[in-house]
Amino acid sequence: MKLQVEGLNSFYGPAHILFDVDLVVGPGEVVALLGRNGAGKSTTLRSIIGLVPRREGRIIFEDADITRRPTHEIVRRGLGYVPEDRRIFTELTVEENLMVGEQPPRGGVTRWTPGRLYQLFPNLGEMRGRLGGRMSGGEQQMLTIARTLMGNPSLILLDEPSEGLAPKIVEEMANAILAMKREGLSILLSEQNLHFAKSISDRAYIIESGRIRFGGAMHELEERPEIRDAYLAI
Repeated sequence: MKLQVEGLNSFYGPAHILFDVDLVVGPGEVVALLGRNGAGKSTTLRSIIGLVPRREGRIIFEDADITRRPTHEIVRRGLGYVPEDRRIFTELTVEENLMVGEQPPRGGVTRWTPGRLYQLFPNLGEMRGRLGGRMSGGEQQMLTIARTLMGNPSLILLDEPSEGLAPKIVEEMANAILAMKREGLSILLSEQNLHFAKSISDRAYIIESGRIRFGGAMHELEERPEIRDAYLAI
């Protein structure tokens, strides 16, 4: 497995947020972590990348235990993270933002360059000299993903990639994620938009109140409307 999470419990101060979370992501697989607001999706991703200081269980990435590793070390091992709040450098241009994320090539992993990323995200190619602060929310989201890919990861965590985006941009985002998958990249994404998740994902987990309530192929979720109604319906 590319990523394996076993018995993950996470805490913010005294508050127990995640309860014995188990999930796996295979090579070249897109896996969706679905759930309502506050279900524990973002905390799961932040725990995997090492941004939640108190956590228990095991997190295995590329056959190495990264549970106690600091975030910068986890990233250097090839695990990328795209946060929900984007965090681009608003006073830097598109091209400069990309170069901030550059890391050396990794053996057996696609090497991303600005030129390749402009093919993946044509909008960015048309505004490579524009300041990050003068971009739309959708363009900033694309830039954040592109900057993460400049680190040449083998797996990326995407936190709510479709949230707040116009339908056309959501479609472009789905196409980009499928293109990344074709390059052999593994992806774990947190998402509320079931339609978006279905269009790109091989498998899904549903989390609710910090506990995994479902895990299986997308078609299995389609065949179980009672699960969708219980944990995903607004």
